[in-house]
Amino acid sequence: MTPLALAVDIGGTKIAVGLVAADGTLKERTRAATPAGSSILQTVFELARPLAKQAVICGIGTAGTVDPRGRITSATDLLTDWAGTDVKGAAQRALTLPTVVLNDCHAAGVAEARVGSARDARTALVVAVGTGIGGAVCVAGRVRTGLSGTAGSIGHLPAPTSAGVPCSCGALDHIEAHASGPAIERAYREETGQALPLAEIGRLGSHVITDAATLLGRVLAGAANLVDPDAIVIAGGVSMLGQALFGPLEAAYRADALPGPSAAQLLPARLGDDAGLVGAGLEALSRFENGS
Repeated sequence: MTPLALAVDIGGTKIAVGLVAADGTLKERTRAATPAGSSILQTVFELARPLAKQAVICGIGTAGTVDPRGRITSATDLLTDWAGTDVKGAAQRALTLPTVVLNDCHAAGVAEARVGSARDARTALVVAVGTGIGGAVCVAGRVRTGLSGTAGSIGHLPAPTSAGVPCSCGALDHIEAHASGPAIERAYREETGQALPLAEIGRLGSHVITDAATLLGRVLAGAANLVDPDAIVIAGGVSMLGQALFGPLEAAYRADALPGPSAAQLLPARLGDDAGLVGAGLEALSRFENGS
């Protein structure tokens, strides 16, 4: 029987649970809205227990910085009271499965690098642009987490502006504060006096999307000049803006990137909302197969 991983994706707005096979197939899936911080794990375990007996290992992708022990060392206000949570320990006790915990963007990066848009790339930079902005650096299908688990945190690179806009982490003018979904909605509201959802802003068209995409493209160019990836994959809800985002983003990227990195492919993500689940499951199965 093909081993399955119990996969969990904990985000700022939803929690998803499913079973993942080694080829990236998602066998089952269920979800619920993310509750307040103290109730997050309770919701996870209520969703996960019915599937746990079919799995050999559990993989959890979660918002926040994850240390090597599976603890949340820091988290933005998108998940309140989440910092300090021992996710791995709690999951192993509740589900009686060995458990692997990684950042949700790292999990999405694993999925896109192994079975998604970057599956043919040696080095890939996967960037999730949604409620926040996160990323993952993947080499040969393996995510590089760094010493403290913060590698790939592209949303917290400085944007080339001095507007003084606060980021969710508390610093000023990180790119997340200018190019995330809420940031684009805020910029549109401040300019027009209308509070519209991102999809509607995209339908109407606005230079606030162009401005955000241009800043993001320049930041991506700086990251690519450092990492020199084969491919850059853009995931997350903001990527659904399509050419309104990708056009100015790519123009700014090509203008600022060095000659080598400027040739990197800029690709839309392939796995959509399932990327975090699939990646958490694949990473867990890899460690199960390696005996780690």
